[in-house]
Amino acid sequence: MKNEEFVHLSARLETVRTMINEAQLAGVMITEPYNRRYLSGFTGSNGVLIITADKQVIATDSRYYEQVRQEMPNWELVEVGYNFAAKMLELLRGLELGGQTVGFEAQVTSVSTLHKWERAIKGQLILVHTEELVESVRMKKEPSEIEKLRKAIALADETMAYITNYIQPGMTEFEVAWEIERYMRTHGATAVSFEPIAAAGPNSAKPHATPSDKPIQAGEPVLLDFGCIVDGYCSDITRTICLGQPTDERYLKIWHIVREAHQQSIKAAKAGLTGKEIDKVARDIIEQAGFKDNFGHSLGHGIGLNVHEQPRFSFNYPDEIYAGAVVTVEPGIYIPDWGGVRLEDIVLVHDDYAEVLSQAPLTPVIEL
Repeated sequence: MKNEEFVHLSARLETVRTMINEAQLAGVMITEPYNRRYLSGFTGSNGVLIITADKQVIATDSRYYEQVRQEMPNWELVEVGYNFAAKMLELLRGLELGGQTVGFEAQVTSVSTLHKWERAIKGQLILVHTEELVESVRMKKEPSEIEKLRKAIALADETMAYITNYIQPGMTEFEVAWEIERYMRTHGATAVSFEPIAAAGPNSAKPHATPSDKPIQAGEPVLLDFGCIVDGYCSDITRTICLGQPTDERYLKIWHIVREAHQQSIKAAKAGLTGKEIDKVARDIIEQAGFKDNFGHSLGHGIGLNVHEQPRFSFNYPDEIYAGAVVTVEPGIYIPDWGGVRLEDIVLVHDDYAEVLSQAPLTPVIEL
């Protein structure tokens, strides 16, 4: 582990310890995979972090014992095998948590798991639900995180330039989606942020369309939405294009309305505003243009280790947006049986403005 990364992980851990103390908890169990990685550097798929005022433990199974030793040299490894619940009480009492209050992540813990844990502890300590404790810390990105995000975003930009030059009428949505993924994976991505979307014509009216064997036609809307993971951090970009001149005059009208909503909401975004206020800028433009019922989703979502995280630019997010948040801006208009337009970039929120991190051109028509 690099010294710089060790410093970041240690600082995050101390922040969480302060929050645990303020919540009057003796300890907390972290099971959400991105939160585990954020606090410890652990990239495995199974494990429970247990954090107290002076101890940090990971309980996991044999698949990850060696990985823990490599990725988490400053954490104590407890080898619990595949049945954490069976050794849970012994482990927690060994950490002097018997009779104490211990938090768990309610947003990711199933009812079944909670019941299993409650049976295992036999009333000898108290489990207390916490909600998005670590996520609240993750909302403000550190400089090192922003640099990783920039790398993932730059590769998405490069991929968009490649695919808009590659795509031709007659190719299927499947073919285009696969070419997007292939390019990202062979140019530095460790994974995709989500399954790439290539949706043409009426399919582009579905905000989260699944690519099909439909051939892409000249003159129809083509919505391309994808992202990649580099150094653990995600990107997410959307462009809507038309191959050759549009066959329906509505396309350019709608594309420019969406672009105006996109540009004006970025111009308005800054720290101190609520997610609802920023969302309203784009929503008002689309509503005034007569498409109120054709923009149903939120304006944007936070992005980092996870492609969808807090905070959000949304009509149902009344909380303040803080400097350091990295959020997508992606207004859209979708008309059933015709198609849709969405334009998406990623911004870094500063005190007085939003910095656009993605740089792929906004081009409505690709000349053939």
